Amino acid sequence: MTTVTDVNARRTAVALRNLYVVRFGFALIWAVLLFLAGPSGPVSVALLVIYPLFDVAAAIVDLRSSEAARPTAALYVNLALSLLTAIGLAVAATSGAPSTLRVWGAWAITAGIVQLIVAVSRRRLGGQWAMILSGAISTIAGTAFILQAGTPAASLTSLAGYATAGGVFFLISALRLNGTAKST
Repeated sequence: MTTVTDVNARRTAVALRNLYVVRFGFALIWAVLLFLAGPSGPVSVALLVIYPLFDVAAAIVDLRSSEAARPTAALYVNLALSLLTAIGLAVAATSGAPSTLRVWGAWAITAGIVQLIVAVSRRRLGGQWAMILSGAISTIAGTAFILQAGTPAASLTSLAGYATAGGVFFLISALRLNGTAKST
């Protein structure tokens, strides 16, 4: 017998799986484009601003599509952080790589914490261990970006690796959620 809870959990798992697959694809394409665009210039600045704006769009889709296990407050915090980050990156990019790395690093830390909160609250859906790990790594990476900003080797190329790793975690979670979607 299928219950309302089972149906809602399945819908949420399917919605999150689809969102995570899109996030994986976006992260990979973005990383390649940033790598090809180089460390500075208008294309790089546009890409830097687009990434957190995409995160805003993904949070909106998440809010609208996941009916169960929806930590609304954390998703709204993520929306606000990502929107402020897009603005901050547009400004910081005019000052060079160190400023950009500091803004990105602060965002990676705070977004990582939010991702941890959301993933832990959704752990009963399955497939969230990758999101928990990703959130933890994001906080560490954010700290590394801020520390790197104070060195002569400050470079934006590490952001492409960060996005790629994050995308892989989204893909792993999507694959795990696929099993949840089929079994519920």
